[in-house]
Amino acid sequence: METQLVKLTPEQLRELQLAQLDMLRFFKQFCEENGLTFYFIGGGLIGALRTGGFIPWDDDVDVLLPRDDYERLCVLWQEKYPDGRFRLLKTGDHMFTGNIFATVTDTNYTMVKANQTDVDIPHGLVIDVFPLDVCPDGKFARKMQYFHTIIYSLFLAQVVPENHGGVIALGSKILLGIFRGKKIRRKLWRTAEKHMKKYKREENQYMTELCSGPHWMKVKYPKRIYDGIDHVTFEGIELPVASGYKEYLGLVFGDYMTPPPEDQRVPHHDIAYLDLSTPCKVYDDAHRSEYTKTP
Repeated sequence: METQLVKLTPEQLRELQLAQLDMLRFFKQFCEENGLTFYFIGGGLIGALRTGGFIPWDDDVDVLLPRDDYERLCVLWQEKYPDGRFRLLKTGDHMFTGNIFATVTDTNYTMVKANQTDVDIPHGLVIDVFPLDVCPDGKFARKMQYFHTIIYSLFLAQVVPENHGGVIALGSKILLGIFRGKKIRRKLWRTAEKHMKKYKREENQYMTELCSGPHWMKVKYPKRIYDGIDHVTFEGIELPVASGYKEYLGLVFGDYMTPPPEDQRVPHHDIAYLDLSTPCKVYDDAHRSEYTKTP
């Protein structure tokens, strides 16, 4: 049976946005205290430029970190705040999230996304945390990186990817049918991850977002975009952005200062359940089973 989705009222959406600011403030503070570089991106950045805050219909916050800082973030967060209000969630040996990227979750609230209704994690409000990787210059190397990214995504998320075309969808279904054991799947995605992120920035001219979904892993950005740090004001908070953020936004969104048609001005995440007055259930390692999801 198809999941019934939550339709946010304007009041609920604004309450959700303001709650996400707490995460964003804490995330910024954590990165500053630990010497981690991050960039404010996506719809939030566009909103900062248009009006200084959230786009009225936007329902999430996205941040991007260079791969080394992204991996340090995941380690440091678990060392310093493993059981705090804000949890960093990432699929690994003892957790399955259904995502191919990390999220920071505010456990003071409850929100279940439609693609995670059967996933055993703290279902709070989230900000999405993506790594920024190097895109190799060579055509063959780039094709191999894309191949390894598909393998990584397939066996980490353990679902047939959408919007990849019939051949890739069919191949993905076959591969998931062949490699059903959790140990072999873990080995496959870890090996693929090692290969897809191995390229060095100083040896190549472009960057890419391999963990942002089917469309984004194909996009490449001149590395000069990330040569420095600029800042924007968002809901009264000063946030870091890549110095070439205008070029980045133009490549991704085109005329990003012009709002879309009115029929497209809607939240774009599917929410199965939302309760902004109740904390979500949380789990410690002693009560969390090793992930075993098998389609």
